[in-house]
Amino acid sequence: MKRSALLPLPIVGSLLLTGCGVLDMSGGVTLNLVAADYGDNETNSSSIYWNDLARRFEAANPDIKVRVDVVSWTDIDKHVADLIAKGRTPDVVQTGGYADQVAADRLYPAGDVLSIDTQVNILDSFAKAGQVLGSQYGIPFISSSRVFFYNKDIFDKAGITAPPTTWEELRRDAELIRSKVPGVTPYALPLGPEEAQGESMIWTMSGGGGLSDNAGNYTIDSPQNRSTFNWLRTSLVEKHLTYDDPAKVDRKTAFADFAAGKVAMLNGHPGLVSKAVAGNVKYGTAAIPRKDKAVKPATLGVADWMMAFKANDHRAEIKKFLNFVYKKENTLKFDEQYNMLPVTQDTLDEMSANPAHKDLTEFLNALPNANFYPLGDPSWDKVSSMLKQRMGEAVKPGGENVLGELQAAAAAEASRARKG
Repeated sequence: MKRSALLPLPIVGSLLLTGCGVLDMSGGVTLNLVAADYGDNETNSSSIYWNDLARRFEAANPDIKVRVDVVSWTDIDKHVADLIAKGRTPDVVQTGGYADQVAADRLYPAGDVLSIDTQVNILDSFAKAGQVLGSQYGIPFISSSRVFFYNKDIFDKAGITAPPTTWEELRRDAELIRSKVPGVTPYALPLGPEEAQGESMIWTMSGGGGLSDNAGNYTIDSPQNRSTFNWLRTSLVEKHLTYDDPAKVDRKTAFADFAAGKVAMLNGHPGLVSKAVAGNVKYGTAAIPRKDKAVKPATLGVADWMMAFKANDHRAEIKKFLNFVYKKENTLKFDEQYNMLPVTQDTLDEMSANPAHKDLTEFLNALPNANFYPLGDPSWDKVSSMLKQRMGEAVKPGGENVLGELQAAAAAEASRARKG
């Protein structure tokens, strides 16, 4: 996710820069926070949220100051790397990943900077997604999940009364739509390079497989995944129930087509809700269809992360700050402002009970069953890039060997990463 750049707000209080961070001239500690900007203009910049939170935290903790540095998604990773290179490592960073900082041994474990109450309040599936070799370093900040979207008007025209729950029901519904609602793509299967890894993971999970196992080994070419992609190729693509060449279709195209009434069914994240409403599409959401009822319900979970850095030896102060950040009043305010999903149980309960969030019900229900990419594996970035470029080939004629080739490449990359 990339946003327009906004200038960081001024330093809070009277500060003195040093090689090890920032010291308050009054003798207290100043924490440096670098956070990604979820806004798209000055009026909704995340700097407004973080400066308000910092001011309230400082009022309750007068011996700790917080310097807020909000940076666009385009620039934040480079910005943090530059600060570290200059010996000005931040204390807390909120951005899209954490594995590279764990590999460089720069972070406190989550248990060192979160109270027991805060740790227990974080949804278990998200806490586990922040682990590397069994220890949690990535602290989830906001989340997203994927659910099944369908166009109610198209369903009515095709005589379909309920969303599909299994692949066979999905195939039958797609064939009804093709025969009774011409000019509509029954199911959007975006396996282009924008997010092929996401669509692939959704389908492999709903087929009883996945991209990796519980031990962190890649399982791209598992029997379950081969069966899944064979079904997609023979039951959707070759029957012309999706795009002619899914490998050339990105998620943004599929979303735009759904919002224009040109697609009947697809998997989507909460951002598709506003697009559908803007396009006057009467939509419904449901759990993602599974191969059969024997497969455990699951969804793709995505999170952005908080990290606590060791360089300035501010563990106690960071712990106070993060426990304040994860109070329900603060997490709820951020999630509601940016239409994000929560990572904490109390905020999930609050949003689930609020009729104002009715459009997010299916997403909220899916969160406890969310599964994640192998984010803690230092090879994942390169493996993900491979999947983006080639996974779509697996649903083309003659694509039977693609999963095996990707498996071999992923295993080789993982081996290189382990050797450093």
